[in-house]
Amino acid sequence: MFGSNGVVGYHDSALTDGPTIIIGRKGTAGAVHYSPEPCYPIDTTFFFTDSDTDLVRFKYYALSSLGLGDMNTDSAVPGLNRNAAHARTLNIPEEPEQRAIAHVLGTLDDKIELNRKMNQTLEEMARAIFKDWFVDFGPTRAKIEGREAYLPAEVWGLFPDRLVTSELGEIPEGWEVKALGDVAVQRRSGVKPEEIAPDTPYIALEHMPKRCIALSEWGNADGLASSKFRFERGDILFGKLRPYFHKVGVAPVDGVCSTDIVVVSPLSDHWFGFVLGHTSSAEFVDYTDATSTGTRMPRTKWTDMARYRVALPNDELARAFNEVAQQWIESMLSAIHESRTLATQRDTLLPKLVSGEVELVKV
Repeated sequence: MFGSNGVVGYHDSALTDGPTIIIGRKGTAGAVHYSPEPCYPIDTTFFFTDSDTDLVRFKYYALSSLGLGDMNTDSAVPGLNRNAAHARTLNIPEEPEQRAIAHVLGTLDDKIELNRKMNQTLEEMARAIFKDWFVDFGPTRAKIEGREAYLPAEVWGLFPDRLVTSELGEIPEGWEVKALGDVAVQRRSGVKPEEIAPDTPYIALEHMPKRCIALSEWGNADGLASSKFRFERGDILFGKLRPYFHKVGVAPVDGVCSTDIVVVSPLSDHWFGFVLGHTSSAEFVDYTDATSTGTRMPRTKWTDMARYRVALPNDELARAFNEVAQQWIESMLSAIHESRTLATQRDTLLPKLVSGEVELVKV
């Protein structure tokens, strides 16, 4: 059944066991979401749940085809009018066809979700290796303690077997304390709106997820009214407005971005992984937050970001890490583009399948 409020529950426990359809009632009015897992829809939503996954998923796709987001009531806070939503007509095929539609569209969504989880895993692995090599100095400490090598011999040999005192505390012998700006630069290539083609990919802060370097969303430049920054595929994008939101990612395409985003590029290609590891770390984000200016809308700037102190290894070790990081980043970017293609296929098929314009062939 549909519900909105009046159900007692706590946010540390599930309200529905799933699968569940959640529809925005206030604020994000008309937005339709599907959760296969137990969840707790808040009281500004309508929700529907049932034990039959296929039929719930068909209802999700059917509701997604109605354009509920265009039915906001005229008020300061957009709201979905339930009576108007109920008045919408919808073609309901026979149950076998419903299950077939749910299977076809669900297969596309499942692959998109699998790509998202794969990217999350790759990012976690990259963060763990970066922290071990360049923050905790794990290989050097292992050598000091006489532990066995856990990296290939050619990489293991690049780490010293002694720590020395520095302004950052103990660091591997032979490494230097430098500023981030010694290995990275801001790409500050401004462009006026009239110089930007309408179909140019555009990334703003709202396209950037928190604490995730995989940037899977972007718009286009059609209608932009102010100057932007150009960026290239593989550049590091750092949200400088309210940096505590931790919006940092790798550009998946060439395009333009909001001037509230700092475009960062390594001075040499082999420093990319090292620069990305630091700029996307919680420690660096905390630093930019502490050095930002402005009360209501704090901003950081590249001159402060560039002063961030790091323990700098030699070029050979930076290259070794970058080889691994680049392979994982390319896999992530490939998955992002595949998911966008799958999403386009899903969005094209959805209204045609639900309306009956396209029927699934029965075999």
